[in-house]
Amino acid sequence: MKVKILSKKGEKLSFLLEDSTPAFANALRRVIMTEVPVLAVEWVDIHDNNSILFDEMIASRLGLIPLKFDPSKFSKPDECKCGGKGCPLCQVVLALEKTGPGTAYSGDLKSSNKDVKPTSPAFPIVDLLKNQGVRLEAIARLGTGKQHAKFQAANAAYQYYPEAITHDIEKAKKALKPCPADVMEAKGTKVTINDPARYETCMRYADLSEGGFEIKCDPTRFIFNVESISGLDPGYIVTKAAEILEGKAEGFMKELSKV
Repeated sequence: MKVKILSKKGEKLSFLLEDSTPAFANALRRVIMTEVPVLAVEWVDIHDNNSILFDEMIASRLGLIPLKFDPSKFSKPDECKCGGKGCPLCQVVLALEKTGPGTAYSGDLKSSNKDVKPTSPAFPIVDLLKNQGVRLEAIARLGTGKQHAKFQAANAAYQYYPEAITHDIEKAKKALKPCPADVMEAKGTKVTINDPARYETCMRYADLSEGGFEIKCDPTRFIFNVESISGLDPGYIVTKAAEILEGKAEGFMKELSKV
């Protein structure tokens, strides 16, 4: 199995997975989306709220604010030394006290851990009119996408790697004239796909070539696109997902050896 990074920009990562199978590719995709631990608000104690929003709506908004954090410094509550009672190793307290007029933003949250904060200070929480205010404490803990969507680490999708098979280069050249050359082109004696991730934009030209060329997908090569929707780096998310998947395989082998 081979992995090649195609591009990495900000929260987005694209890579090529080779010498694999559809079953493994889909398993990796599912783990990326549902089993990588993410820090998010789990409990909210609202001490005062006379804003236009109900307590439940404010709590929901707080839960959906992505948080930046160092995953190596936190444990899941059920795996923590405190036994899940709550300590700095498994939870963070985010306090908010705001009086209107104005808007309470994610940047107004005060964290008990200086290394934990919202990925952006501009997420609106609630609009406050004159004499309106909100005072609360939110507790963030690690969780996974299996438990709730707010713990989802990233969106992930993959596609088969395309291959162009040339039958008649002259017909192919004629059909591909309108196609952007940076995506696909007829060069020399064969059709070349220059941007496999965007090949679908030129798929119709294969039909218009009247048999000049065709596009087939390689079931052993996959283009993955991963976009972090949490405070985690997409490269870390993929690496962690691979480790989790490896741990599952090892656990399965141990149980199988007992049979």
